[in-house]
Amino acid sequence: MNLYEQAVDAHHYLSALTTIKPKIGLILGSGLGSIVEEMTHKVHVPFEEIPHFTKISTEGHVGEVVLGKLKGVEVIALNGRYHFYDGYPLSVITFPVRVMKMFGVDTLILTNACGAINMNFKPGELMIIEDHLNLVSNNPLIGENISEFGPRFPDASEIYTKSLRKIAQDSAAELGFSMQQGVYAWWTGPSYETPAEIKMIRTLGADAVGMSTVPEALVASHMGMKVLGISCLTNMASGILDQKLSHQEVLEVAASVNVKFRNLIKKIVKKL
Repeated sequence: MNLYEQAVDAHHYLSALTTIKPKIGLILGSGLGSIVEEMTHKVHVPFEEIPHFTKISTEGHVGEVVLGKLKGVEVIALNGRYHFYDGYPLSVITFPVRVMKMFGVDTLILTNACGAINMNFKPGELMIIEDHLNLVSNNPLIGENISEFGPRFPDASEIYTKSLRKIAQDSAAELGFSMQQGVYAWWTGPSYETPAEIKMIRTLGADAVGMSTVPEALVASHMGMKVLGISCLTNMASGILDQKLSHQEVLEVAASVNVKFRNLIKKIVKKL
């Protein structure tokens, strides 16, 4: 059974549990999963119950697929995600995006908690991802190309859809706050970056750094999805402030912006 057939199999399992037919997908990062509380008509399905999924292990990530309605709009949400630092191959990390495509999802909203590199940014702010730097030296599209998913050599000039970025910016303004915009760098983790590495990443042109999102964005774009990336800036990256970094701080800051984040996602989904 190849990757396409596995995605079809997982879709058949999930679609049998609900009448929801989502066109919008959500992937919720560390501490940002509370948006599922706003959903109605929902079905929660743990990753380990779904064919070809595996159990999740990262703190702050529940590890479930939630199908339901958000502001009356049918959506599929990943409450938690797989990470490269857990030892999962990129085919596993991005498999849920493949399954979303089987549902007919054409718009994917990716969220994460990450560290700010741009000195003008502050913890607790939200950043729209304009572009990314893949610093992991790996790509989820390496290997056999499955034509049902997309072309062998996909264009990457606009991974993060301009029109969606405009909707996010307008939605934030309507809610009374502004969002940063910048370039997101993907780092393997699980160790945080050294101060020297942060200097390098800043020199390369990144405004924020995190341990997720890029693989899913690449796969979604490969399959023709529109992609919106939103980062919650939970801390200043290593070496900028005279303090050590911790995952607990990441979860606490993400929790502190939950209301703002939830209101933003709801407004964006309603506009879509």
